[in-house]
Amino acid sequence: MTSTTTKPPTTAAPSPGESARQFPLALRRMLHAREAGVFAALVLLFLLGTVLSPTFAQSDNLLSVGQQIAQIGIMAVGATFVILNGEIDLSVGSTYALSAISTGMLISDGWNWPSAMLVGLAVGALAGLLNGLAVVMLGVPSFIVTLGTLSVFRGVALLISDGAPISLSSSQPGVAEFNLLGQGRLFGLVPMQFVFFAAVAAIGVVLLARSRFGFNTYAVGGNQEAARLVGVNVKRVKLTAFVLSGFTAGLAGVLGLSFLSYVQGVTGQGLELTVISAVIIGGAALFGGSGTMWGTVIGVAFIGLLQNILNIKGISSFWQTVVTGLVIVAAVAADTWQRKRKSRA
Repeated sequence: MTSTTTKPPTTAAPSPGESARQFPLALRRMLHAREAGVFAALVLLFLLGTVLSPTFAQSDNLLSVGQQIAQIGIMAVGATFVILNGEIDLSVGSTYALSAISTGMLISDGWNWPSAMLVGLAVGALAGLLNGLAVVMLGVPSFIVTLGTLSVFRGVALLISDGAPISLSSSQPGVAEFNLLGQGRLFGLVPMQFVFFAAVAAIGVVLLARSRFGFNTYAVGGNQEAARLVGVNVKRVKLTAFVLSGFTAGLAGVLGLSFLSYVQGVTGQGLELTVISAVIIGGAALFGGSGTMWGTVIGVAFIGLLQNILNIKGISSFWQTVVTGLVIVAAVAADTWQRKRKSRA
């Protein structure tokens, strides 16, 4: 009696003809992705930088750009969740300063730096919680709430420091180790601030694209009433988004203190506009419901490269502000045009 064995079916490799047909489909998907336009602009900006300056594409310069965008990038990750909810957080610059001031004062008073850092992060999260409670419990528009707390948090930072700057000395216990968070380099090459940004961005990508919270964020931003009717806890989603925004602002503030060993009450003024700009340039809709974390990362990189090119060419900081503003207007106009085109279709 002859026994026969059944071999498991094998999947044949795609033929050259099938691969040729699949490639245009993948290419079309990439071209129609929301981030395609800003990514193309980023590539063109990079090519422009290499043409304008022979030092632009050198690794030292690019790593420097990575370090410069890290704090903005970390804050932009948190701000993305708020904006996708159809809200806005104008207080992140003040939260940045308040967290840095709190951490610096505690270290100066003899606290060990891990404990002081945890307090600074808690201050940032608490600031976000207060913003969120005012929005979801009192029903006050987030623009008004955070416009007010922008001044409140800044005032508190000035009050607790008496308006005096806080400077950390490497001779103080633990300060040298604390400074490694902002000044150190992983493997002696990659700035630690950029490592923190990459880690926070990776967590943000997973949260937004792979978690129930991310799904609910899109639902609330797309149609808040419809999300409520299908069982989404709208208040909880918005509150969590504001806490994340405050926490990331606090983390950026702590890293900023670690990098400079110096902070004062007016530190971080104007950061909120740069953070919001990065998210909007990255393709997030200003009124919520659409956008991705990858788009935010690309938007942050775009702003960083643009500022770096302008600095290399010796362009005045005043003109840099003008150029950044024009880019923001162009990004919002492009998003509005795209929405109108889709609605007509």
